[in-house]
Order: sequence, then C-alpha cells, then structure tokens
Amino acid sequence: MQRRRFLASLGACGMSALTTPPAAADASGAALAAYYERHMVLRDGVAWGWQGRGVPKRLMDGVRQVGVGQDTYFALLEDGRLLRWQDDPLRAVLLMRGVAWFASGASGWLAADAAQVLWHGGADAATPRRVAEEVLAGCIGDSADYYITRDGRLWVQGLAHRGQYGDGKLQATPGFVSTATDALAVRAHTGHAIFLRKDGAVLGTGGNRYGPLSSHGLGDKADRWGPIFDGAVAIATGSRHSAAIRADGSLWAWGEGFGIAPRRVHDQVHAVAAGDTVTLALTADGGLWQWDGGGGPRRLVLN
Repeated sequence: MQRRRFLASLGACGMSALTTPPAAADASGAALAAYYERHMVLRDGVAWGWQGRGVPKRLMDGVRQVGVGQDTYFALLEDGRLLRWQDDPLRAVLLMRGVAWFASGASGWLAADAAQVLWHGGADAATPRRVAEEVLAGCIGDSADYYITRDGRLWVQGLAHRGQYGDGKLQATPGFVSTATDALAVRAHTGHAIFLRKDGAVLGTGGNRYGPLSSHGLGDKADRWGPIFDGAVAIATGSRHSAAIRADGSLWAWGEGFGIAPRRVHDQVHAVAAGDTVTLALTADGGLWQWDGGGGPRRLVLN
C-alpha cells in the first residue's frame, strides 16, 4: 500500500516511471535532468539550467519535460514540440512535433508520440527514424540505448564490450534485442546500465570500475543483469555512481563518492538525477538539492 501511494504521488508530480518516462539518460523523471556537467530542473512550467557548480538560470517557459546532452539543452513544450539548443534558448531548433515524452544523451534523442511509437533522432535536426511500437519508456546512454515495451520487455542496442546488453553479449547487434523482462524503468551512462524491475529490485550490467553497480562485477564489468538494490520506486545513474528512491521517500546512493554499498543520503525525495560527480534531488517541500561528489548536499535557489 505504501509503495502504491508513493507511486501515485510521484505521478501527480510528473516524476513516476509508470506515467512519465525519463527526462534524460540518468534522471528519474521529467522534472530533473543531468548529463556529465550539464543540468536542468523544471518548476511550475519553467525550465532552469546550469553547469557544474554554477547557479541555475531561467531558460524557457511553457515546458513539461526537460533533458540534456553533453553540450545541449532539451525541452518538451506543453504543446508537444521538442526543442534543442546549446547556449541560447532563443535559437532553439525544432526536432519533432506531437511528442509525449523523450530521452536525450550521447547518441541523440528518443521520442515517443501519443500512439506509443518510438522515434530516434541524431545529433543533427534530420528527420527521426521509427524504432518500435508500444514503447512505455526509454533512455540513451553513452554507448548503448534502451527502451521498454508495454509487455515489460527491455530492449538494447549499441556497444556491448563492457557487458551493456546484460545477456552475456560482448559484441554489438545490428538492431535492438530483448535482454530482460518485467522492466519498469531503465537508466544508462558510461558503459553501464541499471533497470527497475516491477517488484522494486534494481538490476545492473556493464562497466563497474567505480561502483555504479555496487558490488556486482566490481573492479571491471558485469556482462549479465544482476541485483544490486531492492525496494525502489525510481532510479538514476551517472558516470560513476547510481541512486534510487524507496517508497518512503528515502534516497539511496552508491558508487564513487558514496561507497560501494548503497547508503541512505536524504529523505522526502520525489526525484533524483545523476551526472558526472553531481547528484540532484527534489524534495517534498519543493527543495532542490545538489551533491558535488559525495559531499553535501547544498540547497539551490531558483530566482
């Protein structure tokens, strides 16, 4: 019952993986995004952005989902237009219309329309290509991209040398292949990925030199999905660390800066995102918090 109530509250805020797929490769919901040193937050329809330990700046109004790439900002407007820009939002480029949700990262962006058809767009503004149907969630990593279909199957395509597929493959495939079931959400970053199973378990695969997969394959890589946490309702992963939210609102983190074993780092958290060394969290009282490495957190002010 507690888990269902928490998921319902996240959905009302647009942050549940059940109702709103990822805003970026490494954030838990539509209101936060982080990718290496570039970050965004969405509050009351206004998108804010900053880099590193900088100060958030107001970027765009009328937004319902934010996302980032290594050198770009993304915004999904309330009318379904997906935009991208580098430094000046007044020079934003229209990528696609009729978008329900999107994900962004190293290889470009994924976007789903109202019919749950998934599209992939590259670094330029060329016409996106159709990828799959009945897609509920997706993410873009540094080396492999993932999506989840309505039946709970997890699909992946990209580099496999670090075990990114999670099924023992170490060579890339020409198309997407299914490698897990009962998936609810998926996040990926530098050569690794984690996914949230419907029973609340968090599983991971891929490179694990710094501990983003906890002890699973620590020191090198794991080439198969393995359990690393339980009781989660939302997840995020950065380049060297990962995070999860439990139904009681507690935030847990592991990897570089936090230690190999997951540890509780905050409470009353609604959403989390992870970049290079940065971790971001939104709390129930409207607070925006940032960890720089494992230190902190410090509260950020939007004004």
